Amino acid sequence: MRLDLSVDVAELTAAIVDIESVSGNEKALADAVEEALRALPHLTVVRDGDSVVARTDLGRAERVILAGHLDTVPLNGNLPSRVEGDRLYGCGTSDMKSGVAVQLKLAHGLAAPSRDVTYVFYDCEEIEAARNGLKRLVETRPELLAGDFAVLMEPTGGLIEGGCQGTVRVEVTARGERAHSARAWMGVNAIHGAGEILERLRAYTPARPVVDGLEYHEGLNAVFVRGGVAGNVIPDECVVTVNYRYAPDKSEEQAVAYLREFFDGFEVEVTDASSGARPGLDAPAARAFVAATGAEVRAKLGWTDVARFDALGVPAVNYGPGEPTLAHTRDEHVEIPLIGEAERRLRAWLG
Repeated sequence: MRLDLSVDVAELTAAIVDIESVSGNEKALADAVEEALRALPHLTVVRDGDSVVARTDLGRAERVILAGHLDTVPLNGNLPSRVEGDRLYGCGTSDMKSGVAVQLKLAHGLAAPSRDVTYVFYDCEEIEAARNGLKRLVETRPELLAGDFAVLMEPTGGLIEGGCQGTVRVEVTARGERAHSARAWMGVNAIHGAGEILERLRAYTPARPVVDGLEYHEGLNAVFVRGGVAGNVIPDECVVTVNYRYAPDKSEEQAVAYLREFFDGFEVEVTDASSGARPGLDAPAARAFVAATGAEVRAKLGWTDVARFDALGVPAVNYGPGEPTLAHTRDEHVEIPLIGEAERRLRAWLG
């Protein structure tokens, strides 16, 4: 299927939504995006797997990056797209094909932007990190992602969400000693011992640090509990899986050290960790972006791929027309006026 980049941004969004691209099946959409961009003489286009990168090379003083993922979560009876009033319904409308449509409209309409622009369209964002297309580009083609500032077109409801939280998952283990449950006093019940872990979590007061002028809200929560041997055995092990969402004023190492101190006396094993990203709103291109868009700015509560740009030394924010609370739902939709607003705001910044 071909994409006509000259149509209205809402119509373009619908066309993109109707090219099914569940994670791992982005080829058809990547082909259509690549074909449309290669027809634009002011862009240099690179294909890497099912990711597409297009760049202007005008020698501007600044280079900015607009990035968005092509994939969606599995379908839920929500294709093809449909319009009801001012809403466009369909899988990926909010997360984040409306943002991708804005990228493509800008790539088509801005042959001579005020800043050099790199447009990144990548695959496999909605599944395990090992397959993430942006991660692959960071590791194998970092030169394609060089820039002074990046905007990730994640759904934010038209607000600017600065940086992102880091996340750590740990397994906290309480040890005991097995015994027959009829003679429980001969053993040590590890599940009972895990009560201290849960009490510490219950007493936790979330920190609300301010980073670069934005207030983050941390979280420390048990997400799984595993324990037990048999119905007549006192368990000798109970494992509580804890997820820590921390503000980007901490490094990954500092976050892990905090957890080890918090659960002092228990075994703590890190099972997954991803660093956060500072908002970076003091960068000149970022200040210009905020001024040109006039959008409200808040902290991003959650982890997004802006952290991958931060790791490259590129400050980044999240900004997109989709509504994040609708992402991954059967009734996923986007407010059509917000798509046009996002295009106008970014055009004002880059035009």
